[in-house]
Amino acid sequence: MKNKRVVRSSVFASLQWRSKLSIGLFCLLIFWACEPKKPAVTTSSGVHTVTDDLGRKVTLPKQPRRVLALAPSMTEMLFAVADTASIVGRTQNCDYPAAALTKPVVNNYPMDYERLLSLKPDVVFATDGIISLEVAAQVQKLGIPIYFQAYDSVTDILRGIRTLGQLLQREEKANAVADSLQRIINQLATDTARAARPTVLAITWKDPIYVYGRNTLFTDKLRYAGGKNALTEIFAQPYPALTREYILKMDPEVIIGGSFEQMEKTFFSLYPELRRIKAYKQKRIYEVTDDLMSRPSPRVVEGIAELKAVLR
Repeated sequence: MKNKRVVRSSVFASLQWRSKLSIGLFCLLIFWACEPKKPAVTTSSGVHTVTDDLGRKVTLPKQPRRVLALAPSMTEMLFAVADTASIVGRTQNCDYPAAALTKPVVNNYPMDYERLLSLKPDVVFATDGIISLEVAAQVQKLGIPIYFQAYDSVTDILRGIRTLGQLLQREEKANAVADSLQRIINQLATDTARAARPTVLAITWKDPIYVYGRNTLFTDKLRYAGGKNALTEIFAQPYPALTREYILKMDPEVIIGGSFEQMEKTFFSLYPELRRIKAYKQKRIYEVTDDLMSRPSPRVVEGIAELKAVLR
């Protein structure tokens, strides 16, 4: 699975814009200022100030006509809610739905400010953990508002869809999507309400061992899928590194991180003492779709269903 480390992303993003872009951005801004101005999309009465999920005050057009997301999950959100003609780009990692592949690419790591500026979005959407606040500040210096969403639970994803509908003047479409997803989630939860709940450890990186912590969306998805996170302790990092001794003591009943054959050749050959855990003894070691696992998007129901299937 991909190890999406927030700290590492923030550090590299910071070094990138500090070292390369001061002169380039100045030139871009001069060029932008000298271009013939197109008619303003909004006036002072056509904007509003909203608070995003990080508590930041952001001034946005009331009817954005050009939108872009800087995270794959948010791109999926936009294609579920927005008028697809209004979506002016995607990141190099945005590959769903298929229509996203037709959009121009803006590299988000390292951030391609020049390309972003050339697409002239009215608003950019981002997720906490993918885009750093330093990068966000630089984007806003270009005159592009950036709105963050954060997701700690399945409910947060549905709330995020409805919020997008409000911001894009697409409330009816967004509410229909969220309502449909809610019905599916309710059914999945009903089907697993009385089942035994195995303890699950989801591995994101094998050497060293990083896992999905208790304070991640994964824990809530497991609740609907009929399992529970083997981690009972909340660590400072959402994806903590664990020792072999810690995992042995935890003794998870299920491992998510690859097929049994794959994990036998890699993970358990590297840590042979972990063959003593219940998951290995019972061969309850599974591979799931990484994008469904890691992206907080409308496909969350597919991710829950896939987890439910392997936990039966």
